[in-house]
Amino acid sequence: MSVGEAAQAAPRRRSVRPLAAVLAIATILLLLFGVPWWTLVVAGTRWPSAVVVVGTVVFAGVLAAFPALMYLGHGGRRLDWAARAGDTILGAIWVVFVWAVLGNVLRLALVIADVADPARSRIVAAATAAVSLLLLLWGYVEAMRVPRVRRVDVVIPRLGPGLDGVRVVLLTDTHYGPINRARWSAGVVAAVNELDADIVCHTGDIADGTVSERREQAAPLGDVRARLARTYVTGNHEYFGEAQGWLDHMRELGWEPLHNRHIVVEREGSRLVVAGVDDATAATSGSPGHHADHAAALTDADPDLPVLLLAHQPKQVDAAVAHGVDLQISGHTHGGQIWPFHFLVRVDQPTVQGLSRHGERTQLYTSRGTGFWGPPFRVFAPSEITVLTLRSA
Repeated sequence: MSVGEAAQAAPRRRSVRPLAAVLAIATILLLLFGVPWWTLVVAGTRWPSAVVVVGTVVFAGVLAAFPALMYLGHGGRRLDWAARAGDTILGAIWVVFVWAVLGNVLRLALVIADVADPARSRIVAAATAAVSLLLLLWGYVEAMRVPRVRRVDVVIPRLGPGLDGVRVVLLTDTHYGPINRARWSAGVVAAVNELDADIVCHTGDIADGTVSERREQAAPLGDVRARLARTYVTGNHEYFGEAQGWLDHMRELGWEPLHNRHIVVEREGSRLVVAGVDDATAATSGSPGHHADHAAALTDADPDLPVLLLAHQPKQVDAAVAHGVDLQISGHTHGGQIWPFHFLVRVDQPTVQGLSRHGERTQLYTSRGTGFWGPPFRVFAPSEITVLTLRSA
C-alpha cells in the first residue's frame, strides 16, 4: 500500500467506527427488548390477537422512546424527568431480560416434563412476568431505603496502639441525581452520626450533576460528625459535571478534599496518614490539574506511618501496592447493583465488594455503595454504610 492509499484508508476506518458503535448499540437494544417480547408475547403462547398486538405495540413504543429519553436525560440538555424515565426503563428491561432468559431454561424443563404449548409457553411467560415484577418492587425499596450498616474489622500491622479500634465510616456513590433524595440524604447522615465515627470518608461519585443542581441533596453532608477528620475524593461521575466545583463545595461543607494530597490524624500518640487521589478517569477528563497522582498524595508523608488511601475505583489498587499503602477504600462497583451485572463489573475491576488483599502489605475494601446510579433498583446487591474498625497487630 502506498502512502497515499494509507492516508485514504485511515479516514475510511475512522468513519466506520461510529457506524459500528451504532450497530452494536442497536443490536444490544434489540436483544434487551426482543427477548422479553418474544418470551412474554409471541413464543408459543397463542394469546388472543388483541393481546399480541397490544404487547407488541407497548414493547415497540418503549424501545423507540428509550434512546430519546436517555439522550435528553444524560446528553447536553440533562432533563431530570427524561433521565428518571429512561433510567427506570433501563433497569426494568434489564431485569425482565435476565429473567426471560432464565424463563427459557424453565421452558426446557417443561419440554422434558412433556408439557405442551400453549400451556408451556404461558407458564414461562407468567413466571417471567411475576418474578420480574416482584424483583423490581423489592429492588426499588432496596434502592430508596437508608442503607444498612456493614461492620468490618481490618487488621493493619503497622497501626500504632493508640489508634487500635479507630472507626472509619465509609460513604461512596451517593449519586445525588434526577430523583430528589434530600430526605434520604438526611437519613444517611443521621445513621452515620449514630456510629460515633473517628474518620468519615466519601470516596466519590457524590452526584450526577453540578453543585447548583444537587446542592439541596448534598447539604446534609455538612452535618456529618467525626472526631478526627471528614475526607472526600472525586469519582468518575464528578468528571461528567464539575469535579473542581464538588471539591470546593465539600470544603465549604467542612470536609477535607484530598485532591492528590494527605493529612495526618493522631490519637493517643499514634498517627495515621489519610491520603486521597483523583479518580482513574481524571487524566482524560479535560479538567486541568486533575489526574490520579499517588506520589503527590504521599509527598512528605512519614514512610514509617500506616497509610489509609481513598481512591474511587478498586483497580487503582495496583498503584496503591506500588506506593506501600496499607488500606485502600473504594466504591464504584455498586456490588453490581442489579444482578447479574456484577459479572460484567468483575471484567473491569479486581473485586466487586468486600475486603481483599493485594501484595504483601496492601488491603482493599470495596463498598457496594451508599446510593445507586441511574435505575432506581438494587437487586441482590444491597447498599451499605460501612464501619471499618482498624486493629493493630
